[in-house]
Amino acid sequence: MRLGFHASHEQISPRQLLLDVQHAERAGFDMAMCSDHLSPWTTSQGHSGYTWSWLGAALATTDLDLGCVSAPGQRYHPAVHAQKIATLGQMFPGRFWVALGSGEDMNEHVTGDRWPVKEVRTRRLEECVDVIRRLLEGEEVTHDGLVTVDRARIWERADPVPLLVGPAASVESAARVARWADGLVTLNQPHDTLRELLAAYRDAGGTGRAALQVHLSWAPTEEEAEAVAHDQWRAGVFGEPVNWDTPVPGAFDLMAEHVSAEAVREVVRVSADLGQHRAWIEEYAALGFDDIYLHHVGQVQERFIDAFGETVLPALRG
Repeated sequence: MRLGFHASHEQISPRQLLLDVQHAERAGFDMAMCSDHLSPWTTSQGHSGYTWSWLGAALATTDLDLGCVSAPGQRYHPAVHAQKIATLGQMFPGRFWVALGSGEDMNEHVTGDRWPVKEVRTRRLEECVDVIRRLLEGEEVTHDGLVTVDRARIWERADPVPLLVGPAASVESAARVARWADGLVTLNQPHDTLRELLAAYRDAGGTGRAALQVHLSWAPTEEEAEAVAHDQWRAGVFGEPVNWDTPVPGAFDLMAEHVSAEAVREVVRVSADLGQHRAWIEEYAALGFDDIYLHHVGQVQERFIDAFGETVLPALRG
């Protein structure tokens, strides 16, 4: 099992987040991953730097493997996406991966194009994955479907080709991404759901490493840990299709006004006890996840990185 740091662009400025990922490496984290948003989930989060610029800086100033979850097809044309992936893969061989998802309206509506229904978005994603993979392999690609590509070619190629990972939040999605993915990444959910999700991916022929991103909140006191989680991640209680189809942070703000701290604890592991956090991570590892990325949902990462680096990571490795 490898333990990673999740860099949340929605919550932290890219300048500070670069310092945070460097700090995470010094503290003993094995790797890192990040989000790729145009918009934060809520106005209280208040940030959203350009992931791909940040990734170049993070890869250049650490030795960590890094990846991101990104959505081709609307905000990003797949040929442009492939060029970005190939460039980072060439500059930092074997250290960069990308999880390709179908996206959320909050990040994609800015193009002015209609936001498709889920099945159409999924088919568009699958077309994009095929185009991106072919471009990364050196083909010239023309494609006419839910996305249009005219004689595209990537002139800078990566060796090895970066992994194209499948993000999945449901059992059905896990089985479907297994058709094309080089690995799986998902979010913390009830253990039974995660077992079914992993089994669905493997049973459908899914290969590669299975990764889990765990939302957590730690602080020296239980009250502070709960307050941080409630302030920053109460919109995280909204699952599919609300998180897919809500277009602006203000709408999430309104919906989250009456979300209780108890409800937030259903989606964020909240505790002031580092031993409890270690036990939770051990439970997730026992389910069969190879890589676990820790996302402290607060906007200040320093105390979390130091505390987990000093206590939790060594205990888990021991």
